[in-house]
Amino acid sequence: MTLQKKATIVSSSVAVSLVVIKLIVGIISGSVAVLASAIDSGLDLAVSLFNLFAVTNAEKPADEKFNYGRGKIEAIAAVIEGVIITASGIYIFYEAIQKMLHAEPVTHLDISIGVMVISLVLTGALVMFLNHVANVTQSMVIKSDALHYKTDLLSNGAILVSLVVIYFTDFFLIDAILGILIAIYIIYSAFELIQEGVLVLLDVSLDDEIVEKIKEVIESDPGVTDYHWLRTRKAGNDYFVDVHLVFTPDISLLEAHRIGDNVEAKIKEIDPKADWLINIHLDPYDDSVINEEEDVRFAGNEAG
Repeated sequence: MTLQKKATIVSSSVAVSLVVIKLIVGIISGSVAVLASAIDSGLDLAVSLFNLFAVTNAEKPADEKFNYGRGKIEAIAAVIEGVIITASGIYIFYEAIQKMLHAEPVTHLDISIGVMVISLVLTGALVMFLNHVANVTQSMVIKSDALHYKTDLLSNGAILVSLVVIYFTDFFLIDAILGILIAIYIIYSAFELIQEGVLVLLDVSLDDEIVEKIKEVIESDPGVTDYHWLRTRKAGNDYFVDVHLVFTPDISLLEAHRIGDNVEAKIKEIDPKADWLINIHLDPYDDSVINEEEDVRFAGNEAG
């Protein structure tokens, strides 16, 4: 079993535990913040189960139908997770407004505070574990899951603060106020997940820092006189690179191939954790200029 799968199973197990505990205590106490947290944990469970499905399928090797693998399923999962988080944030906002309008008291504060302390400990441990897995695997699904539980960690902390304030001051309005703030933060956090997932689906290039390092590798090789049509993208932990390397017309194919292999090996050293799929085209001269001139002549003939 891969580390990504273990991470999703662990997060699902934690989510189940938190849903049961928070739901029972939220109903007994009448705290909208605790109930909202229970609903959010329920969504966490659904998302974690979907992430397990996404990770399982994303790890499948390329085949005749999916020639480049299924890495983009992680981006789809991130978008779906972002939408779910946004929906939960909107619902929490609605419930908080209702709580504020009706000014319903919160009861059973002792057990509610105890549950939120347990939730903080479990969620904090889970976030640390998911961050570790995300750093090791560079999985977009695990990164989004870690970010999701980070928002839970902060919201649970805010809920605990509201319950403590109510316990000592009877200021019940703080429950609804913090519920609104939590909802706004959750919706804001979801935007980043959706944006990152959509960009991957649109074949956004690798980070500028990585692209610059790729250029440095190519330009530092004395056997390469120039290069063009450098293109990059990513899908999950797969990094795709396409580039045309330019050599001198008298170079042998064997030597050009050797240099291309050397460039490819050095590019892979930029991030050893990633799975690089590099496609290098060997040019004996700079054909990009010739192709551009042909395009201009073709456009002129069409206009004529």
